[in-house]
Amino acid sequence: MSPVKDRHCDLLLVGGAVVTVDQRHTIHRPGAVAVTGNRITAVGSEQDMAGWQAPTVLDCRGRAVLPGFVDGHTHLYQALVRGLGEGMSIVPWLCEFMWPYSIAVTGEDAVAGARLAAVEAIRGGITTVVDNHYAPTDLSTTLAVADVIERAGLRGAVARGIVGERTPVAARRGQPEALFRYSAKDELAITREAVRHRPPGSKVEIWPAPLNLTYVDQDLVRASAALAGELGTRWHTHCCESSADPRSYIEAYGVRPVQWLAAQGLLDERATLAHAIWLDDEEIAQVADARAGIAHNPTSNAYLASGTIRLRELRERGVAVALGTDGPSCGHRQDMFECMKQAVFAQRLHTLDPTAARARDALEMATRDGARYAGIDAGVLQAGRLADIIVVDLERPHLRPLHDLVSTLVYSARGSDVLVTIVDGEIVHQHGRCVRVDEQSAIEDAQQRAERLILRAGIPAALGAGACAGPVPRPYPQGGAAHAQG
Repeated sequence: MSPVKDRHCDLLLVGGAVVTVDQRHTIHRPGAVAVTGNRITAVGSEQDMAGWQAPTVLDCRGRAVLPGFVDGHTHLYQALVRGLGEGMSIVPWLCEFMWPYSIAVTGEDAVAGARLAAVEAIRGGITTVVDNHYAPTDLSTTLAVADVIERAGLRGAVARGIVGERTPVAARRGQPEALFRYSAKDELAITREAVRHRPPGSKVEIWPAPLNLTYVDQDLVRASAALAGELGTRWHTHCCESSADPRSYIEAYGVRPVQWLAAQGLLDERATLAHAIWLDDEEIAQVADARAGIAHNPTSNAYLASGTIRLRELRERGVAVALGTDGPSCGHRQDMFECMKQAVFAQRLHTLDPTAARARDALEMATRDGARYAGIDAGVLQAGRLADIIVVDLERPHLRPLHDLVSTLVYSARGSDVLVTIVDGEIVHQHGRCVRVDEQSAIEDAQQRAERLILRAGIPAALGAGACAGPVPRPYPQGGAAHAQG
């Protein structure tokens, strides 16, 4: 193909290894990507793109250019308790740690946590988040969290956690009454109003999110899914994260959770299921037949010893399996490179088969399949797609020598290797900082609120809070870090 001449765009990335993640796994080395407005205009080899011009040109020599990551399941507000809750399985982790925190957190705390977590996500190459926000869930806080996510530069959805009245299953699981703040009627009304403010097509949408299939009342789950259908959104829920979840559901209702969804006609392409570890053969087939999506959270699943999903079977059946960090308090880092690596390793350990998952599978889940799961026209570097793009530095010791590019990105790279993050055609992270957010202010606000919140929530030192006794070290003044010695 002869080069085009005098083609104009707004932003041009040139000279990098362009990893398109298209169906043919095309890599242009070197290649170029042209962006006009919020869309990719053209992608190709450097030779084929030689005629393109733009007022902003990024020299990507020695770097990889790839689609931005989609975090299919996170809890941004949990950033204020990063590092706590060590050594616990999912139910004690929730009952002794996360529920007390969630009851004590204020709207202002939640916004501060979301701002800090959004900064971390952007710096690590995440361009879309599905933020399952469930504390607190009043209308003003829900919208404020969505606002802070968008102002930081991300796209995605705030999946508003819905719990309704306390069910007998919730009581048996030890969930405190204080979690259940709204009636079913009020939950649906607040969610409806939130969606009205941020309807489908917004840069950050609102989705209904019955918090967990196991303990949310069946009628409320049914109504939440119906609300999503009526309003044209997706809906989100925790599903079979614990091995006890299917068992307790059978005890309560005589059926497994996903089997019930399918029987009720609630399992469709709008459904996004977080975790979905403990599915049986029938449920896997039902998820696939319904074209529902699953968010796989390999790092948090390992941290809580919850298990791992049947990844190969789900992907072979065409299920859109995204990757999720599960938030800063359970995944601890919102690092999709870490999630990609863990996703592969968990499958190999579980099956004792080194071919059970490969680097290419993980990259697809973090990008192309994640975008399909979230319902956005991104995840692939291709003309016409949304311009959500990241640039990764390849000239670092842990990434050299460079042989197989995809394997190196999945197994060796980390979030701190991301040099540029572009969302909707806009550079939102470059030169080591987020463009739209005062990072230092976000860090200091989150630290101060976290220290007060832990005391207010009564989280005991045994869960890790005692390790922070005494003043928290403050950052060195600008330029001083270079002289600090260990």
